[in-house]
Amino acid sequence: MGTQYARVVRWSIALTSVVAAVAVAVCAALGGAKGAYGSLIGVGVVTVFFGISIVVVSRAAKVSPMAMMVAAMASYLAKIIAFAIVLAVLRHSTAFNGRMLGFTAFACIVTWCAAQVVTMMRTKALYVTPEELGQ
Repeated sequence: MGTQYARVVRWSIALTSVVAAVAVAVCAALGGAKGAYGSLIGVGVVTVFFGISIVVVSRAAKVSPMAMMVAAMASYLAKIIAFAIVLAVLRHSTAFNGRMLGFTAFACIVTWCAAQVVTMMRTKALYVTPEELGQ
């Protein structure tokens, strides 16, 4: 499962990086410096949160597929709560454009999730491990 997850992560990183670069450029063009700052903060938050997930899920994948799924769901829930906290803390800041942060974060999150779904759908994964077949 580790090599399949690595492939999913590589494609997700590649596609999300392209979307992040475009989002930063669009936000800078539309919102000036504050738009660019907001967009870069959005990219940074999403990068940190998905980086944490990569570490947690890849370590859990070494234990078992069940542990991997539990780790993925738990880290997803933790990221949603943490993202809400980050947005609440940054809500009143005037150093950046909050809408541009939200736009960029949303675009990156949707791209990351879509890339994971599409890559997994194209991956030929065994539903039953060969060791279980012999029992």
